[in-house]
Amino acid sequence: MAHLRQMDPDFPIERQLGIDTSPVVLVNVFTLDKADEQSFLQVWQDDAGFLKRQPGFVSTQLHRAIGDSPTYLNYAVWESTAQFRAAFTHPEFRSKISTYPSSAVASPHLFEKVAVSGICVA
Repeated sequence: MAHLRQMDPDFPIERQLGIDTSPVVLVNVFTLDKADEQSFLQVWQDDAGFLKRQPGFVSTQLHRAIGDSPTYLNYAVWESTAQFRAAFTHPEFRSKISTYPSSAVASPHLFEKVAVSGICVA
């Protein structure tokens, strides 16, 4: 089972789920034992396949740290917090979390775009 480590302990994912905004980007950093990488990838694929079929899902991308670090970063774009919350709290998704390797630690956090003049738009 994947363990949760809050990216911001003062504002955990459970509190973030209560804020209605759109769109949102989930950023999730996974750390795990190198020996569990193949198992992790199989479970993540199944997990992501479920989420991809949920209302409000826009896209996702998984990245692996360079070198020998068995650290992964996933980001997923959702139309709204409400739609992400429905998928994240769905019983089928919650049961999938239990199939992650025991060494996996997930650090999920929700973000929204920020406008910076001359650089990026919100």
